[in-house]
Amino acid sequence: MPSRLVLFCVVIMMLVSACGASNEPSLTSTPPPTETLVPPPALTATSVIPLAILVLPATLDAETSNLYQKTVYDLAQTGGMRFQVRNTLTTADLEPGLQVVILLPPDPGIAALAVAAPNVQFLAINMPGVTAGANISVLGGNSQSDIAAFLAGYTAALITDDYRIGMMMPRDNVDAIRAFNAFASGMTFYCGTCRPFYYLPWSFPQYIDIPADEDKNHYNAFSDILILQYKVRTIYLYPDIATLDIETYIGTTGTLMIGTVTPEQRPAGWVMTIQLDVIKAIQSAWPQLISGQGGLTVQSPLGLSDIDPNLLSPGRQRLVEQLLSDLQAGFVGVSP
Repeated sequence: MPSRLVLFCVVIMMLVSACGASNEPSLTSTPPPTETLVPPPALTATSVIPLAILVLPATLDAETSNLYQKTVYDLAQTGGMRFQVRNTLTTADLEPGLQVVILLPPDPGIAALAVAAPNVQFLAINMPGVTAGANISVLGGNSQSDIAAFLAGYTAALITDDYRIGMMMPRDNVDAIRAFNAFASGMTFYCGTCRPFYYLPWSFPQYIDIPADEDKNHYNAFSDILILQYKVRTIYLYPDIATLDIETYIGTTGTLMIGTVTPEQRPAGWVMTIQLDVIKAIQSAWPQLISGQGGLTVQSPLGLSDIDPNLLSPGRQRLVEQLLSDLQAGFVGVSP
């Protein structure tokens, strides 16, 4: 009995000791985890997507404006560039990434802009008083007036019965006289001796020259000499003579016209305009501009616009365009 009691007491003491031990702190505690320091990511400069800006006057007609915008937009997209259209441009608009600016008149102060942004290439389109240099490039003047006149003579002979064609030009103007000779050569290129079916006591082409000091309101009377006296049915208007009044008047007579300046309002009888193809000039200059080459004088090819398909059929238009291509390539000469 006493031994059992002793054993029982020993067991109770062991249990009590065990329960108490569970509440005692451990002599060897695990240290708290150490926070791992992660270095912040290195700051890297964000690359700026290059930008091309086209500056157009707000007064530009919608069709021409859309053509310019589509041309530059397509070029910018091909090079992975951003594109913006503005009506004005100031030094505050010269943002980082700007690479190319193409501008039409009026001049927003291109000289100051070019100085403020020497790494930007500027291309001025038909902007009087702006010359090429440094980071300013310009569209070259029309040095192809002889080609335009030759093509006008060819086209006029192509579409006119009995080759009754003529030209209105300023008097005593050396360039205009050279243009008339080219006009006559273009007619000869098409039809050789060009003998009219009905006899007339004069040959074609005819011309009327107008004194430089003549009142433009009297131009109609000069055109009547060609139309009524010489029976001319298609007239080539030298650019110095082309006015809205004379174009409108000739259109009322049923006489056809070809010119090198797009009419302010297209009159009746307007066959086509032979003028600089600015779109092709921009496209040809683009690779040099985006590569950082400046100070260029960009030569523009000639092109046809304002074509009336009822007066110049698509088939005849292809003939005219092929001749224009051959003229500009030097395959056909404009001299008689």
